[in-house]
Amino acid sequence: MIGGGPVGEVAAERAARGGLRVALVEHERFGGECSYWACIPSKALLRPGNLLAAAKRVPGVPVGDAVDPAAVFARRDWFTGKGDDSGQVKWAEGVGIVPIRGHGRITGEREVTVDGGDVLTARQAVIVATGSVPRTPSIPGLDTVSPWGSREATSAEAVPGRLGVLGGGVVGVEMAQAFATLGAEVHLIISGERPLPRLPDFAGDAVIAGLREAGVTVHTGSGLDSVSAVDGGKELSLKGGDRLIVDELLVATGRRPATDGLGVETLGLEAGKPLTTDDNGRVSAVDGDWLFAVGDVTGRAPLTHQGKYAARVTGDAVAAQAAGEPVDSSAWSAHSATADHHAIPQVVFTDPEVASVGLAGPEEGKPHRVVDIDIAVAGSSLHADGYAGKARIVVDTERGVLVGATFVGQDVSELLHSATIAIVGEVPLSRLWHAVPSFPTISEVWLRLLEAYGL
Repeated sequence: MIGGGPVGEVAAERAARGGLRVALVEHERFGGECSYWACIPSKALLRPGNLLAAAKRVPGVPVGDAVDPAAVFARRDWFTGKGDDSGQVKWAEGVGIVPIRGHGRITGEREVTVDGGDVLTARQAVIVATGSVPRTPSIPGLDTVSPWGSREATSAEAVPGRLGVLGGGVVGVEMAQAFATLGAEVHLIISGERPLPRLPDFAGDAVIAGLREAGVTVHTGSGLDSVSAVDGGKELSLKGGDRLIVDELLVATGRRPATDGLGVETLGLEAGKPLTTDDNGRVSAVDGDWLFAVGDVTGRAPLTHQGKYAARVTGDAVAAQAAGEPVDSSAWSAHSATADHHAIPQVVFTDPEVASVGLAGPEEGKPHRVVDIDIAVAGSSLHADGYAGKARIVVDTERGVLVGATFVGQDVSELLHSATIAIVGEVPLSRLWHAVPSFPTISEVWLRLLEAYGL
């Protein structure tokens, strides 16, 4: 197993549970990107600001005007252990995994060489879970100013006075809002008219309004022509002629599969490209049923929870193969990551939150109908004064089932799993109508959506 992040750990555990002896090779920290530089620290930075904003929306709650950055950083450090991965190593050993610290490189069929020395030979399979790395744009001068990537942002020890953020994806909007609530003057630079372009327009519109309410200056329809170091900071030359001086620049323009230095060239594959797999996790371009991949490195669904789902599937498939048992490749089986094609849930933890699963809108030529409504129920009114939110469902009208859902508003992430269950389970809307939401909760929006559809 190459890659000891949360996805690799899950695949290793499932394989070990299935009776295999598993070596887990990791060149940085066991626990990986999500634990120390991404999901966990970013949400720890966001939560206090979101909570402060929520408290201000309910009269009678004693609340201050700002968060305490030192306390926020200290809480983040508690969650990340300041990079101490000894607990993860002990966990691995406790479930029968052999943790090996070093850089693993594929040097032959079923063969992994660690840091050019120890050679590991797998009797059954090699599973790759090396994740992804930031995609750096080609901008004149960028390499001269030591820009932040997501790691530098989530591990920052101080709040910069002025922060520029390039990119309107999830990392860009989340970190722009986090540092604005921590007290930075934040400039978000995006190429389109709204962030989160893969989501419905109303989601991007709501997030951009929330960012501006938090004090973020959003430069739409823009980008960077060049960057240079100047006295007092970094000068950003924006498309259109505007110039900004910032103390730090966060570049959040996407990620790519981490296959550099992995040795995939020995297998006839190209470094920097995803390891394309089937739904069992087998790398499609390699013969012999011995090379598998899970998580971001596959390019399938670059989210920690979805990677861990694929890891459970693949770990079990490899264990079944080793035991001489049939590997079931049929849709929705225990050995098939079918949900990657139909029901990928994701939450953007800004204020307001955005929660989505499945299709964001109708597919051309398909029997799809979209229903959009405001989230305006008793539960939302009680939840926060002036609650503003929207909900969308996408329905396959031939089958009468959900194929997509999007929610925008305060705390809508808790609505998402019910939508995911409805899509995965292909619950007919006529039956879903009988799932009565409790009153008064925000979940009553489900009833309003079905009524708007015509039930």
